[in-house]
Amino acid sequence: MALDQSALLELLGELKLTDVTDRIRVATETLYQELIDAEAAAFIGAAPFERSPDRVAQRNGTRPRTLTTTAGELELRIPKLRQGSFFPSLLERRRRVDQALFAVVMEAYVHGVSTRKVDDLVKALGADTGISKSEVSRICANLDEDVAAFRDRPLADTTYPYVFLDATYCKARVGRRVVSQAVVVAIGVAADGRREVLGFEVGETESQPFWTSFLRSLKARGLGGVKLVISDAHTGLISAIETVFAGSAWQRCRVHFMRNVLSNVPKASGPMVASIIRTIFAQPDTEHVFAQFHEVVRMLTRSHPKIADMLEDAKNDILAFCGFPQQHWRQIWSTNPLERVNKEIKRRTDVVGTFPNPAALLRLAGHVLIEQHDEWDGADRRYFSEHSMKLLTATDEEVAIPELNAA
Repeated sequence: MALDQSALLELLGELKLTDVTDRIRVATETLYQELIDAEAAAFIGAAPFERSPDRVAQRNGTRPRTLTTTAGELELRIPKLRQGSFFPSLLERRRRVDQALFAVVMEAYVHGVSTRKVDDLVKALGADTGISKSEVSRICANLDEDVAAFRDRPLADTTYPYVFLDATYCKARVGRRVVSQAVVVAIGVAADGRREVLGFEVGETESQPFWTSFLRSLKARGLGGVKLVISDAHTGLISAIETVFAGSAWQRCRVHFMRNVLSNVPKASGPMVASIIRTIFAQPDTEHVFAQFHEVVRMLTRSHPKIADMLEDAKNDILAFCGFPQQHWRQIWSTNPLERVNKEIKRRTDVVGTFPNPAALLRLAGHVLIEQHDEWDGADRRYFSEHSMKLLTATDEEVAIPELNAA
């Protein structure tokens, strides 16, 4: 991977124009980029624009990645592929989250809100001698720029037929009080079947105005083509979805619905009722789903009339998945994909406990989500195949279900 003479002379010219104190960073950045490009060429089997019988993949642009080194911040470009994924062996996938966690703990430490656990963690992270407030501010400012850039990126390049919405709660100091803060997250499945983190926000409650503002911010960034929104039945969220995504279908998460059902039956009867309701979702096609739904309602009307009424009231909401390709049913009838993301947020935020302020919570949760987005972007497998996603372009007449459209 040796640089040719013209490339070396070009680098020399660039270094001459660079401040003396920054030359090591520029040279290191160039070396890293050359190593990444060389590794990518070997992985693909061809250099850019090269015709080769050994080629196994096609390049599809690059994605930026900042690497923190002793020489400074290196702004690198990682090649993306049309099929499959490539990640340089020089870089660490989880570095961004570790740096965000470090910054949050440091901020808690200098603000005097640390506990013994946080103090021990600070030492374990290698800061035995402490860290200045100015250093914390510098680190946090860099991390906040990454979060802001990700949250403001445009979404108009493709459509997102499926959008999942959910929230998880963490503790943060607001003024002199420690209060719960909602971390709301939206992930989407793009037209090519890949998952993406669309956006996230931190707020005090899951109120309708908060959710509406959040969803409108996604629309303002270009989110479009939404055919189905999957979420729980939180009143404020439902109203926001109806306002912002008018014309889109809504799937009530079957897992959350089951929890609501089980809270209304004796504990001893819970497993039996749950098993009966699950048979609705174990059917091979739409016709059998509705037939089994009516049979379950009939059975429960005799033994648990309140649960039968709950099913009837939620019928259109929990069976909305039937209007979409059968290959997608298992992934779109609940918010389970987002639940796994929320668990990762909780795993990381539990290390801190109470955040010094909502901004610190947004910073750490944001970097967890950015890392998740990068992981999905670089994954070999898509959430849905491109072939199955094309089924969504069928006409309304082909996918319409009379029972769902009945008054």
